[in-house]
Amino acid sequence: MKKSEFIAAVAKEAGITRVEADKVVNAALSVISSTLKGGDKVTLTGFGTFEVRERAARAGMNIRTKEKIRIPASKRPVFSAGAVLRSSISGKKAASKGKAAASKNGKGAKPAKKK
Repeated sequence: MKKSEFIAAVAKEAGITRVEADKVVNAALSVISSTLKGGDKVTLTGFGTFEVRERAARAGMNIRTKEKIRIPASKRPVFSAGAVLRSSISGKKAASKGKAAASKNGKGAKPAKKK
């Protein structure tokens, strides 16, 4: 889906014009970008989290010349999908946190004794 198609879908879903949806989508993307530039992360509960991760400087190799090169440190934006988004895509229900979930999947439970 391209950005223009996304804007049209948002306009249809929200019952607003494409011009209004364009302003809203661009404003949301601008807020996310400026927040990430400021060093903070953006969490949309259930949907996911946008954050900036730092990548350390490291040694690399030019594959053509086999010469060792130094790759400088960098920052990159990352999106981590939330539980609701993951479960909606996979078709599975999101597991609830707590003792009930731990006992259902066997994690945290004591192993059965063998006789």
